[in-house]
Amino acid sequence: MATFYARRGLLGVMTPQANTTVEPETALLLPDGFGMIAARLTSGCADMNDRLVDYFAQIGETAAQFANAPVDAIGFACTGASYLVGPEAEAGAVAQIEAARGIPLITAGRAIAEGLRCLSARRIGVVSPYGDALTEACVDYWTRQDLVVVEVVQVRQDATAFHPIYAHSGDVALDGLRRLERVAQVDAVVILGTGLPSLTAIAASPYLGAARVPVLSSGLCLAWRLVLAAMREAPSEAILHRWLSGDHWKVRLARSVGTAG
Repeated sequence: MATFYARRGLLGVMTPQANTTVEPETALLLPDGFGMIAARLTSGCADMNDRLVDYFAQIGETAAQFANAPVDAIGFACTGASYLVGPEAEAGAVAQIEAARGIPLITAGRAIAEGLRCLSARRIGVVSPYGDALTEACVDYWTRQDLVVVEVVQVRQDATAFHPIYAHSGDVALDGLRRLERVAQVDAVVILGTGLPSLTAIAASPYLGAARVPVLSSGLCLAWRLVLAAMREAPSEAILHRWLSGDHWKVRLARSVGTAG
């Protein structure tokens, strides 16, 4: 059933409680005719990694916040949780909630994995906004899916900000991409973290270096995969490249932050 502002599809997005990036990036990325509503992943844990695991443990309860809203697909916009619990537990939770609700559940981690498969990418470089422990967990997550993480660039964190990841500007991701240009050959680059603003970096460098290596991000992959799930369409390399081109979102980005690259 279409809603007034989402005639082509309504998406439910679960986002960490202090994340200030997921909703604006998703709004910029969605094609005309798609809308979103959000539910907050909440936890009282003081440690960030403990909060991430807690978010995952409550994924069913958080999805229930959408009640009987006619959402066509639900997104779990928290890659860090997927890295910590691992791909097997993630897949089990997805299957359980899809069976209960009868609609697709897309996690940002699995959306990135699908994007990499569409590109036939096996050797990847990553830009990580995380500390050492979570970065190690993300490398393990990708390695367990038969990917080779060739290089990791960890971007700076500001311990005085309201959050070490969400407070970053888009220039941080762009700086990470520039540092990756000097590494060994990779098939794709992934900007990690739904909280790290990524669209200005992708708008400026959707393909890295002379080899034109595709640049993916958690936010872009999640929005891409959610739209396809709502339309009941299979992911493909051609569609993903159209999203990377930014034809439907670069103008919005320029109006929002003052530049489109």
